[in-house]
Amino acid sequence: MTKYTAIYSFFLLALVSISSKAQGNRFANEGSNNPRPNIILIVGESHRAGALGVSGNPFIKTPNLDWLAKNGLNFSNAHVTTAICSVSRASIISGQHQSRHGIDDFSKGFNAETFAETLPLQLKKHGYKLAWVGPYGVSKPPSTDAFDYWDPSFPWMENGIHHTDNVALKTNNWLENYRSEDPFFIQINFNAAHEIDPKGDVPAHYLLQDKVKGMYDDVNITPPPSAAPEVWNSFPDFFKTDENIGRKRWQGFFSDNELLVKNTRDYYASVSGVDEAIGNIMAKLKDLGISDNTIIVFISDHGFSLGEHGVMGKWFPFKESTHVPLIIYNPLNKKIQGKTDKKSFALNIDIAPTILGMLNFEAPSGMQGVDLVDMYEGKIKKRNQFFYEHTFIGSPGLPKTQALVSKDYKYINFIEHGYEMLYDLKKDPNEMVNVASDPKYKDILDRLRLVYQEEKEKSK
Repeated sequence: MTKYTAIYSFFLLALVSISSKAQGNRFANEGSNNPRPNIILIVGESHRAGALGVSGNPFIKTPNLDWLAKNGLNFSNAHVTTAICSVSRASIISGQHQSRHGIDDFSKGFNAETFAETLPLQLKKHGYKLAWVGPYGVSKPPSTDAFDYWDPSFPWMENGIHHTDNVALKTNNWLENYRSEDPFFIQINFNAAHEIDPKGDVPAHYLLQDKVKGMYDDVNITPPPSAAPEVWNSFPDFFKTDENIGRKRWQGFFSDNELLVKNTRDYYASVSGVDEAIGNIMAKLKDLGISDNTIIVFISDHGFSLGEHGVMGKWFPFKESTHVPLIIYNPLNKKIQGKTDKKSFALNIDIAPTILGMLNFEAPSGMQGVDLVDMYEGKIKKRNQFFYEHTFIGSPGLPKTQALVSKDYKYINFIEHGYEMLYDLKKDPNEMVNVASDPKYKDILDRLRLVYQEEKEKSK
């Protein structure tokens, strides 16, 4: 080797070394004996629990979410504590009931102190890089300085790209260009399967990606049992009014069989579009070699009524509104792979403490949720009931409700009117017959009133 060749080789090695250090290790502690996993939290929109193949739906195509559920820990009895976007999304990242975080509409948000106690900011304290893609949905954050990437873009179409595809595209671009030795947390929020809200003479409708249009045109859609007119007619007058927003949106969405069939099919097509986008993100993780060190958690902000109880949407404590998918896929914990919990109530307020728990980080004392992995493994008591509340707007638009939901019964209190409902879920799983005035249920009603008050106090 000549002197000049040796010098050239030395500088070439030095250049490679400098380049490697500048680029950094792209993903969390690759090759480490104790790698800190990356975290992806995906929050769906209006995704009811039954809109998954793994939930027993006979026709919906959700292969990617089904795969996560079959290879992860699937909570088939998961619910939200308030069925409206802003409040539930606040509960997901704070681990708190509405009564505690105080966000009960679309204008209130976290302040700097309470935002610091949320899941992303807690992970930041432990060295995680933060990213956010898709709608924030909780008014405006006090600051986004803690985030290394922040894109809460909301438009349904941007540069000719549908929001669902755009979320996956932006997520994958960020993953492709990630450069850090630290692990990352990214929260991904979808608009779909939210409908386009009614405006003027244009009723509510779905904006679908071209590739999912007509996907379910050959599926036979029939009205759900509780969509029967006698169910709507059984409600009290303060609820049974065209001023009820749930009923008002039902008018142009499910009010005849043709509309019901079309919009139900479009709803499921919208969900399938989200599933494909999630599959694209999962494929990117695999391509980048980090799928084995990335925890994925999926939940929806609330469910959705497809005409059940004569309404469209969420808001009310009927099961179609509160019951959501909840999947924890952790490739590092074989004990919770391929498992399903059908009994325990899992809640949106559990997401933050569960993620912190999987990383062995202590949750802030203000979080009211529990670590779902600990609950599944029997380390803490299983939840047998939960408190529900929705106080946005009020009557006549959205009558304010609180509820106690247990395995066998659902007690609902319309707090503005002192009107009670009681459903015997064993005999009446579709929640069609209010038995609160039935003398045979007096003792049960009295007991549930007491438990309701106890759970209400705990939520504060």
